[in-house]
Amino acid sequence: MSGGHHKVVLISGASSGIGLACAGHLARRGYRVFGTSRGTQHAGEVPFEMIQMDVDDEASVRSGVDLILKKAGRLDVVVNNAGFGIAGSVEDTSIEEARAQFETNFFGVLRICRAVLPTMRAQGSGLIVNVGSIGGLIGLPYQGLYSAAKFALEGLTEALRIEVRPFGVHVVMLEPGDTRTGFTGRRRKAAAAQGQSVYAEGFRRALAVIESDEGNGVSPMVSARVLERIITSRSPRLHYRAGAFAQVLIALLKPVLPARLCQWIIASHYHVR
Repeated sequence: MSGGHHKVVLISGASSGIGLACAGHLARRGYRVFGTSRGTQHAGEVPFEMIQMDVDDEASVRSGVDLILKKAGRLDVVVNNAGFGIAGSVEDTSIEEARAQFETNFFGVLRICRAVLPTMRAQGSGLIVNVGSIGGLIGLPYQGLYSAAKFALEGLTEALRIEVRPFGVHVVMLEPGDTRTGFTGRRRKAAAAQGQSVYAEGFRRALAVIESDEGNGVSPMVSARVLERIITSRSPRLHYRAGAFAQVLIALLKPVLPARLCQWIIASHYHVR
């Protein structure tokens, strides 16, 4: 896909962080951008239009997509960015907490894909960018359910990419590494992880590393620039990573490293012993 002007872009979760950076960057580059969030709040004035959309709710997603089509008449790029993180050991994470994680980070993406694909197929063109994570390529200790949802998104994206290519629609994974955003402060913690858990000490150590890594992570503009590169590519590839060199490298090396060595590297980094 090439040429920036007049393309209509939908970015979910655009009120802050990577979504806000992507929406602002593309709007300043001449794209017509619609950002979404559960509320209509955002950080000050933005150069794009914000609409209300709750990705956990089917009717809200359909209504939001219909509104964009009514205003713009077409939809060229969809960026599935809305999501949140939950921290805690796998054992300490309740089924209800796990469901909430998947409801937004996986089913929210599925809802938007299903809502926009009829329009893109009718147009004979379109690009869907699902925002995953390096944590969707490597199981992260004490973020197991977050990793699980992002791993699931990888599988969905791979299958969807093959299915819709004959209709002229491209599907891509954008996989950020640690990024400096408000995501860190909004991370939910499994209720049991904050009590008298046998994992309490390991969780405390790992969470300190997680928060430090994110606080010292790359700017969200790194993802925004990669997103623009995806959009302007005539034939975008399946995977694009946006993060620090070391994180991108471990994701690249994981398939060829011995599993025991890869797990040792991750456990050592997060002080799990």
